Amino acid sequence: MSPRSWRSRFIAGALAAALSFFVGAPASAREVSSATTPSSNPLASGPAMPTYSAAAEAQKAAAAAGRTSVAKQIGVIASQPTAVWLGEWYDDAALVRVLRAESGAAIQQKKTAVFVLYAIPARDCDFYSSGGFDAAGYQRWTRLIAQTLRGTPSVAIVEPDALSMLGQCDGQGDRLGLIADAVRVLADAGVPSYIDAGNSNWIPAETMAERLRAAGVASARGFSTNVSNFKLTADEQRYAESLRTLLGGTARYVIDTSRNGRGWTGDWCNPSGVGLGTTPRAVSGSGGLDALLWIKRPGESDGECNGGPAAGSWFEKAALDLVALRSK
Repeated sequence: MSPRSWRSRFIAGALAAALSFFVGAPASAREVSSATTPSSNPLASGPAMPTYSAAAEAQKAAAAAGRTSVAKQIGVIASQPTAVWLGEWYDDAALVRVLRAESGAAIQQKKTAVFVLYAIPARDCDFYSSGGFDAAGYQRWTRLIAQTLRGTPSVAIVEPDALSMLGQCDGQGDRLGLIADAVRVLADAGVPSYIDAGNSNWIPAETMAERLRAAGVASARGFSTNVSNFKLTADEQRYAESLRTLLGGTARYVIDTSRNGRGWTGDWCNPSGVGLGTTPRAVSGSGGLDALLWIKRPGESDGECNGGPAAGSWFEKAALDLVALRSK
């Protein structure tokens, strides 16, 4: 459901941006301690703008081509902070550059970088975003991420769909153990994480709560819902609060509002009739909710379905439809 085969163009652009924002070493823990203490909301300052996005590049291209109206519409997306997705498409050197660039940009903005770990073995089974590392490669990869982000204002969304698709295909191995290991390693480095918990229309709360416990949610900040999906925020908040109660009432959560402005229309892959949701922001005083985020990057394809290109590639028609139907 999320980025995978956009490799060459995205990596080239991301690395160019990374080099321009390169940070030689992470900020000291003292500089960002208020964003990483367990008792405070690590997203209280708001999510950071990424150094690169397909929307920003598409806006520039449209403007250069004299498509002023289209550029303005795409700018509605490009002007908002979105998450940075990490997977096996980056080699180690590129991964470190991107992590340092994005966390460095967050420091400059006095915001928090939002990263998505998306490389679990048998990711997405045989669907549009299939791929991932083997178990040993995954553990090495998560340690490199944690080491690089230590002392920076960053959070991690851990493995969209992984718990919801638990047991649905071969090759998953000890998926629960791998996620638990990842969030523990991140926590040891001071990086708050949110384990993905699907959405309110997928796995019953009681079942998901059991999976979250087994996946080490006690070591995480909490969980995420609605990643790359379309359920209304009110539905997701009810589901998340049910999960939170089942988990003992202390877990926090974030909700992806990138495409939920009109709710779900019955199709998950490049559906029609959906719009941008609430713009990204920190939340306080609303139960366990830490933030509303654009985790899925609006305008990037879900896969080769409903006229879309490969997963993660820019899909202008979908982007313009999201803007036209955005929530007011």
